[in-house]
Amino acid sequence: MTDDADDASEPSDDEVVRTAAEAAEGIVFKHYDQSTVTDLDVTVTFEEGVLDVDVYLNAPDDADADPEAVAQEAVETAGEAVDELFAA
Repeated sequence: MTDDADDASEPSDDEVVRTAAEAAEGIVFKHYDQSTVTDLDVTVTFEEGVLDVDVYLNAPDDADADPEAVAQEAVETAGEAVDELFAA
């Protein structure tokens, strides 16, 4: 196989970013009802093969789940989703 064929078989940068963002949001909304989250910002970049995911979450004070722990789980899950995308 040529290098061009290898490049074509890898997911696009946009697909990587979309996959990571959807995975992160999925984790947040697994722990919280969407209507109770007052602010959610998922920022994903994928440049030169490096994935960077930041999650800012403002959830109700009386929620059962710790917002910082949920945000961290969202970041980790986003990375795992991208790993699976490349493994496919």
